[in-house]
Amino acid sequence: MNPMKEVLCVILGGGRGTRLYPLTKERCKPAVPLFGKHRLIDIPISNCLNSDLKKIYVLTQFKSESLNKHISRTYKMDPFSKGFVEVMAAEQSSDDKEWFQGTADAVRRCLKHFNDPDIRYVIVLSGDQLYKLNLRDVIKYHVDKEAKVTIACNRVKLSDAGDLGVMEVDPEGRIKSFVEKPQDAALIKKMVVEHNGNPACLGSMGIYMFNKDTLIELLTKDYRVDFGREIIPDAIATQPTYAFTFEGYWKDIGTIKTFYEENLMLTEPVPPLNMFDESWQIFTRPRYLPPAKFENSHVERSIISEGAIILSAEIIHSIIGLRLRIGTGTVIRDTIAMGSDYYETADQLAVNVSSGKPMIGIGTNCQIERAILDKNVRIGDNVKILNKNKVQHFDGSNYCIRDGVVIVSKQAIIPSGTII
Repeated sequence: MNPMKEVLCVILGGGRGTRLYPLTKERCKPAVPLFGKHRLIDIPISNCLNSDLKKIYVLTQFKSESLNKHISRTYKMDPFSKGFVEVMAAEQSSDDKEWFQGTADAVRRCLKHFNDPDIRYVIVLSGDQLYKLNLRDVIKYHVDKEAKVTIACNRVKLSDAGDLGVMEVDPEGRIKSFVEKPQDAALIKKMVVEHNGNPACLGSMGIYMFNKDTLIELLTKDYRVDFGREIIPDAIATQPTYAFTFEGYWKDIGTIKTFYEENLMLTEPVPPLNMFDESWQIFTRPRYLPPAKFENSHVERSIISEGAIILSAEIIHSIIGLRLRIGTGTVIRDTIAMGSDYYETADQLAVNVSSGKPMIGIGTNCQIERAILDKNVRIGDNVKILNKNKVQHFDGSNYCIRDGVVIVSKQAIIPSGTII
């Protein structure tokens, strides 16, 4: 049988996403908007679909309504393909009244749904990373090595090793040791490999491939809850466990800093993640919006999503999301604006004017730099979001600052004349 038909993909989307707060204040982490029109969950699902893997579960737990809607409206499989993309939410039962306690616990408690006898392999993927990986290569490597467990890894800087699981491998690629988020510099030094003449470590991409019977054995022998800290070290000691080294671009974007930086990298002349490759598309929900509309505006190194209306504004090194309306004389620089879920009608705009309420979008003569504007924000006229004092961390009523980036919360109202 074709191994591709024997693989089940399980995407972990149940974490609270506290490091991405306030973008996760009203939504789960995989539902966070990305690149102006996508969501984080589109990355792992697209990697699966482009790899011809069409049996996909997304495990969720916290604030999953918007994610459920996105998946149900986006990923509609041909019934004759026998494929599916389905949300599998945490559930309580008479025997188990707890919610998911960790990554491994989430998969363990869904094992009862993985009972298709044609499934021989399970690939577990994270929901907050940017990469393009042909998972068929991982599957072939796993089968050729006769592995029971395979971990996809990427060469990372030593300075990043403390945020990842790092591993030591033998010349055949078998993993000798694995440490989750090591803080001991001497331990990290023992795992150094050379990459382009520079020291590096093999960092786990959070992508694990298991023989299904091996996964069941590892998860049912006890109740340990985390893959990186507990299950993987146990697998190395008891099962043939190999490292598949991915040479391409890969980034964990689970923090505000990395989310902000890696989004804006897409505006570079040659971005590290090629979104223009028609042979490997990043899928998302089709919305059938009109093209973006400009009036006498100046745009440099920016991405403007469909449906945006830009009136005599200046936009530099920024991402403008769906349907966003930007007023005359406004300057936006180094900013991610996530757009709007709907347009306001002419009557609604007139009511806004009479009541003094800002429209959905950005008003006139505003200055916005180094910011993330969540969906459906209302920013009045003559607003300045500049963080001139370079505050690194602050919590306000309708905005906060993380790593020097000002984040305006979803549906927040910033009155005219406000200076941040």
